[in-house]
Amino acid sequence: MDVRSQIASVFHLDKCIGCHTCSIACKNQWTDRKGVEYAWWNNVETKPGGGYPVLWEDQEKYQGGWKLEGGDLKLRQAGRASTLARLFHNPSLPVLQDYYEPWTYDYGELFNAPAGNDQPTARPISQIDGKPIDIQAGPNWDDDLSGSGLYAANDPGLAALSAEEREQVFSVERLVHFYLPRICNHCLNAACVAACPSGAIYKRGEDGIVLVSQEKCRGWRMCVSACPYKKVYFNWATGKSEKCIMCYPRLEAGEAPACFHTCVGRIRYLGVLLYDADRLRDAAARPDAELVAAQRDLILDPNDPAVVAAARASGVSDALLDAARRSPVYRFVKEWGLALPLHPEFRTLPMVFYVPPLLPALAASAAAETSFFTSLETARLPMRYLASLFTAGNEEPLVAAYRRLIAVRVHRRGLQVDDLAPGAAAQALALAGLSAEQADAIYRLTTLASMRERVVVPAMEREAQTEPTLEPQAQYASGFAFLRSPVR
Repeated sequence: MDVRSQIASVFHLDKCIGCHTCSIACKNQWTDRKGVEYAWWNNVETKPGGGYPVLWEDQEKYQGGWKLEGGDLKLRQAGRASTLARLFHNPSLPVLQDYYEPWTYDYGELFNAPAGNDQPTARPISQIDGKPIDIQAGPNWDDDLSGSGLYAANDPGLAALSAEEREQVFSVERLVHFYLPRICNHCLNAACVAACPSGAIYKRGEDGIVLVSQEKCRGWRMCVSACPYKKVYFNWATGKSEKCIMCYPRLEAGEAPACFHTCVGRIRYLGVLLYDADRLRDAAARPDAELVAAQRDLILDPNDPAVVAAARASGVSDALLDAARRSPVYRFVKEWGLALPLHPEFRTLPMVFYVPPLLPALAASAAAETSFFTSLETARLPMRYLASLFTAGNEEPLVAAYRRLIAVRVHRRGLQVDDLAPGAAAQALALAGLSAEQADAIYRLTTLASMRERVVVPAMEREAQTEPTLEPQAQYASGFAFLRSPVR
C-alpha cells in the first residue's frame, strides 16, 4: 500500500447562486494580465449549456482524457507517433473562438468626448489587437439561458436523452437550470501530466496539486488538448501554458484559496484525502458503470490503524493525518456518498467532487409523504442527463445520493416544522440508509458549518520537501515516455 495525500474539494451545487464572485476573485489575483485575458481558471457555467470553452465535454472533438484499449489505459489524443506529428499542428486544440476574444472599452470616448447633444458611448475593443470588435461570445455567454434552443440545445449531455426527455427539458413551463462552477480538478491520473512532451507538468508529492513549470514548458500545448476539462490555458504573450494552482501560496500560509475564501454561497469545501497510489491504474481502468465506486474505494480511511501505519511508512506526517481525519471532503465523498466526480468516464480520477442539485420539482411535491422520492423520476432535469455529468451514465450512485439528500430534508422538516405523518421521517432515513445522527451531521456541514469546518487546510510542510515529484500515473500508459525528461 503506497499511501499518498491529496488536496481535494467538494462543491455543493444546491448552494451555488451563480454570482461569479469566485471567478472574479481568481481573475483579479491570477489572470488579470497580458496573454491570459481570455483565461478563467475558475468559471461558472449554466447547465444545460455548451460551457466554456464551447462544447468542452465533447471528446470526439477535443480528444481529451484517457480511453480503454484492450483493457489498457491510453491517452485519447495520441500515441507516441501521433504526438510527434501534432507538435506543429494539433487539430484537437481549442482555438480562441472556442473560448472568446477578450475585450475592453475605449473609455477615452467617454472621458474626452466634446460637449454635444448625443450621449457618448465607449466602443468595445479587442484586448489582443486593440481594434474595434463586434462582441460575439464571453466566458458566461449562456448564463441563465438553460432553456435557450440556441445555447442549451448544444449541450453534449443532451444527446443521450430521448425525444420525450428533451421536450421535458425545453418545455417553457418547466425550464430549469443549475450552476456548475469549475476549476482544475488536480486529477490523480492527470492526462495533462502524461501528455506533456517536455515534462513541465507535475503533481506535487506532498499534496497532489498539479503545476506547470514555467522554466520547462516549451509551449507545445499538448496539455491543453489532453485535459478533458480544458482547464489548462496557453499564455499567448509568454508562450507558456498556465492553469489553476489551487492558490498554493495561500495554502502554505494556512489560508483558503481565493475562490473558496470569497464564495458567497459557501458552497466550497476543501480537505485532505488519503489514497493508495498502487491501485490508481486499476481504478481508472474499470468499466464506466464502476468508475464512481472504484474512485471511492481508492480513498482510504484515515482512522484505520493499517492505513495510518502505511501512511507513516510512506512519509505522510501526523499533521496531514490529523487534517485527513477532519476533512469535510472525506465525509461528503466516502462516508456519506453524497459527492460525485465530474465526468468520471474521462478516467483522470478528478479530485473536485460535486453534491448534485436537488431539483425544483421537489418544491411542488408533498413533503409529508415518503412518495416524495418519486420526484426523482418526474424531475425537471432527467436523471439520465445528470448521470451523464456525474456518474458516467450509471444512475445508481446518483439516485442513492439524491435519496440521502431528500431524507435529510424530510428528517429536518420533521424536527423543525413537525407536519409529517407519523414515522415518515424514520422511513425516509431507513430507505436512504442513514441514521438520524448522520442526517444531523449532513445538515450541519451543509448549513451551519464555519469556515474552519468547511476548509481544513493541512500543514503543508514545504521545508521538508526536497524536490517536486511526479505521481506514478504520469509515467504509465502514456505511450511516449521517451519524450519526457525527469523532473528535478
